Amino acid sequence: MQITLKLFANLSDYLPPGSRDNRIDLEAGEHESVADIIQRYALPERMVHLVLLNGVYLSPGERPARQLRAGDQLAVWPPIAGG
Repeated sequence: MQITLKLFANLSDYLPPGSRDNRIDLEAGEHESVADIIQRYALPERMVHLVLLNGVYLSPGERPARQLRAGDQLAVWPPIAGG
């Protein structure tokens, strides 16, 4: 099944070369979870701060259990500081 992964700020460096902007459409397995995709792209745990699935926040504890469905959009942001 196909899903969309969007990585923001410096996390976009973890996308494969040739990716469009900060996103990639990818194939996910039938039983893959949000946490599986984060691991597949080797995103450092300390850099995975805000995770939205179809615009809904997922806490770190929810990510391993939340299985993906065709058409899902997964967005990940690192911690952001500013002033």
